[in-house]
Amino acid sequence: MVSADWASIYKELGANPIINATGSVTLLGGSTPVPEVVEAMAMANQAYVPLMELEEKAGKFIADIVNVPAAYITSGAGSALTLATAAIMAGDDDDKIEQLPDTTGMKNEILIQNRQRYMMHYWYDRCLELAGAKLVDFGSEDRTTAQDLENAIGPNTAAVHYYAVEQSPDSHALSLEETIEIAHGKGLPVTVDAAGQIYPLENFGKYVRMGADFQCIAAKYLGASQSVGLALGTEEMIYKLGLQAFASYEGRRVRGIGRPHKVDRQEMMGCVAAVKRWMTMNHEERLANVETRTQTIVTRLLTVPGVRVEMLDNIIGHQPFGFNLWVDEAVTGMNIRQVADKLKAGDPPIWTRVRDWEDFITIHMFGLNENEEHIVGDRIAALFE
Repeated sequence: MVSADWASIYKELGANPIINATGSVTLLGGSTPVPEVVEAMAMANQAYVPLMELEEKAGKFIADIVNVPAAYITSGAGSALTLATAAIMAGDDDDKIEQLPDTTGMKNEILIQNRQRYMMHYWYDRCLELAGAKLVDFGSEDRTTAQDLENAIGPNTAAVHYYAVEQSPDSHALSLEETIEIAHGKGLPVTVDAAGQIYPLENFGKYVRMGADFQCIAAKYLGASQSVGLALGTEEMIYKLGLQAFASYEGRRVRGIGRPHKVDRQEMMGCVAAVKRWMTMNHEERLANVETRTQTIVTRLLTVPGVRVEMLDNIIGHQPFGFNLWVDEAVTGMNIRQVADKLKAGDPPIWTRVRDWEDFITIHMFGLNENEEHIVGDRIAALFE
């Protein structure tokens, strides 16, 4: 059971706090900043600082740690995608920067594999369109070939976008290596959505080191606040991206599209602290803790009639382990969506997620506070016992 004053700050407003068994999702708040981040953000309160300078210094610090040419702190990974797209289309031309999202006279087509759009389900590639770009699919839903990409490149092509998923690589998609080779051969930059590719550590910034011009990272996965992200890339790319950002809008008085993408100084220093912690922490200990907490719920549910659980053995990316839960409606008298609804209707509500194309619930430890795994296990079991 949770304590009587649990999350009282929300209850005072009449808002209904929940236990997050879904994972790191924007809808529920995204992350719980770790103590190092909270401390860094508090220390950043002690003074003001010119934010163009702080972006430059913080970006260099992060780039050095993760071994990429350049970095920039953005308002989440989605913001990084939007700013990068704007940077590609307008470059360092101030007139074009102020013209966006009107792309008249600019190359504005971003190529993306049809299969990757189909596989993503979430449509985060929409963030590229916010800068005024037009997404152009190539290949089919079944397979993408090098020839598909070559045929898709036209006079209005500005860049090629790639979606990186190390946890479940797609053997039918055109590889990033081939994408870079073909695109660069035509003088086109390559952008990579790699928001969750933060572990193993060699994956952090991997795509830029492979030759991509840009990739994004969601810093919420590192224990920063959910409203910050990272743009990693070549020095030229990150320089042009910075011209689009909110700090440049104010500092240079060049009115680009980035003004709404504001990041405060506290968040920047929290992001620096999160990266520093992530790159130096004991990840074996971190993974062991998550595995143990996952196993706590799995063990609790193994003997519940009509329930099947399968522990996930993935440690790549931002959400290791966790488990999938199926129910036999003939035995339990309810389907998986009814299970999710009953958990959400409880006190306190436990939020899980059943995607439209799935017949199971995936439970992750990312959003669970310490010991909440016991509450989740007991509440699920109580539905059937």
